[in-house]
Amino acid sequence: MSSSLVLSGSELAGFADQIRARRTINFFEPDPVPRELVTNAVELARWAPNHRVTEPWLFHLLGTRLIGKVIDLAVELALREKGEEAAAARRQRMEQVPGWLVVSCRVSQDALLDREDYAATCCAVQNLMLYLWQAGVGVKWTTGPVTRDPRLLESLGLAPDQYRCVGLFWYGYPRIVPQQKRKDLSQVLVETD
Repeated sequence: MSSSLVLSGSELAGFADQIRARRTINFFEPDPVPRELVTNAVELARWAPNHRVTEPWLFHLLGTRLIGKVIDLAVELALREKGEEAAAARRQRMEQVPGWLVVSCRVSQDALLDREDYAATCCAVQNLMLYLWQAGVGVKWTTGPVTRDPRLLESLGLAPDQYRCVGLFWYGYPRIVPQQKRKDLSQVLVETD
């Protein structure tokens, strides 16, 4: 293996620390994230493992008009399912999010390809989130009701029978970084011979 690909022990430890430190961020500072930083993250996201190199993903960087439409849709769904108080709280929370991205994935009639493409898109999302985290930007990946409503895809100009929403991503500089724990390695690693 090329020595240029191998990290030193301290570099590798630093990389591992960044992976362990990444968190889902629920509360953001109001400061906008530079667009170039987000486009750099998308550029790196597309280098995710992708078995047949189908590159099935689309990254939709939302502007003010579309953010407003998504908020209205989410509030409508919250009103229908949880009532006025929940809908008002949803609007207030969503209006405070500084950055919005939707990630979609092509749908395939081939069940195996569809599964592989969805998995590849999720890997691309992880690349994106790790890059942004390294730059001090947190992300919340949500798959709430608004992501399952076909009107979200339609607002992006996509046919719901040809694309699926992998998630709605809020991003910004973290106001609060939560603590996190994981199961012990012995609970998730199974060695076989």
